[in-house]
Amino acid sequence: MKKILLIEALANSGPYVLDAARALGARVFVATHEDVHESYPAALRDKIHGTVFTDLTDPDRALADLAAFGEATGIDAVAGCWEFFTPLVAHLARRLGLPGNDPRRARACRNKAEMAQAFHAGQVPAPRTISVHTAGQAAHALGRAGIGFPVVVKPAEQGGSWGVSVVENPEQLDTAVQHAQSWPVAAPHGLPMDQRVVVQEYVPGPEFSLDTVVWREEYFHLPVVEKHTTGGAYRAETGHTCPAALPPADLAAVRTAVERALRALGIRNGVAHTELKIPPGRGPVVIEVGARLPGDHLVDVVRRASGIDEARAYLQAVLGEKPDVPAPREGACAIRFLTPPRAGTFHGVTVLGRHDGLVEQDITTAPGAAVGSAHDNSARLGHLVFTARTPAQVNADAAHALAHTRIEVS
Repeated sequence: MKKILLIEALANSGPYVLDAARALGARVFVATHEDVHESYPAALRDKIHGTVFTDLTDPDRALADLAAFGEATGIDAVAGCWEFFTPLVAHLARRLGLPGNDPRRARACRNKAEMAQAFHAGQVPAPRTISVHTAGQAAHALGRAGIGFPVVVKPAEQGGSWGVSVVENPEQLDTAVQHAQSWPVAAPHGLPMDQRVVVQEYVPGPEFSLDTVVWREEYFHLPVVEKHTTGGAYRAETGHTCPAALPPADLAAVRTAVERALRALGIRNGVAHTELKIPPGRGPVVIEVGARLPGDHLVDVVRRASGIDEARAYLQAVLGEKPDVPAPREGACAIRFLTPPRAGTFHGVTVLGRHDGLVEQDITTAPGAAVGSAHDNSARLGHLVFTARTPAQVNADAAHALAHTRIEVS
């Protein structure tokens, strides 16, 4: 029986990885903090064969602890769910002689400032980017680089759209930079975050994502996903639709851009989640890459739409096996996140009537909870999932259901 060491399971993709391991007949040992493990839901704990506690905020100690555990236990693969721990996953795989990504470039998979440098060196089609510590530095650097407004301001290290804003003029830079630096430590592990701020030229156009399983530097692309976001200064994801209704030429261009980005980041064995935009009259532009499975329940969305289990394929790749990524079947799936119309006290969600294609309704916020405005993904109250034969139909079904959904906040 194969043994997999998973660095942190308390993530959106964690249960999918554990289920995939069970389907493959593999045992999973999870590396985490003891206090974080105490917060695991019982359903998550039940899927884990064993745990190893270390200090994930100390990379050198964690690498030594987990290498010793891996050698003593006979670990066959190292996997991860958290973007912040992708460098540790790469270094540990190298230490144990197991399939993984290039550890010399692994930090660029976590840090957007270093990712921008890797993209520039690898001639990846990406936004022009500067990294700064203050708004004053940003204003001068933008002028030197010839980057005009609007721009996107984001933390060098964060996720979930936290700290990200679109800035229309120089007067808004100070507030945006302060907002991007509002999370110096990542919960729940207490991991220190790089306090640099990334400022990028704004790229117009629709947004997409593409997940890719990589095995021995061979790329197995899953269907492209259409991303739905809020507008205005803060751009949080409101949903996803799989597959995206793109013409063949655009699909080919997206895959080409993604492969160039993955090569630049040294992603050789594992999985990658790439976010892109397609501006009018131009080819795809790579916004960022995560060397991990996607969040937002996209593992489930892609599986419902295409029949492909990317968590299973990911584990096969890090186990050294050719991943099982068949041609996608015909079908479509959409997820839509429910967010409060305003800050206040949440009372409940009501979906009025019956709706074609609605296959899952999950409300994750308890009545009586205080909720904030939808500036980032932390404001979500739950989600709805839909399936249909085509992307157009599933988008129409989702829009109809949302129009008949009442979210009560006082």
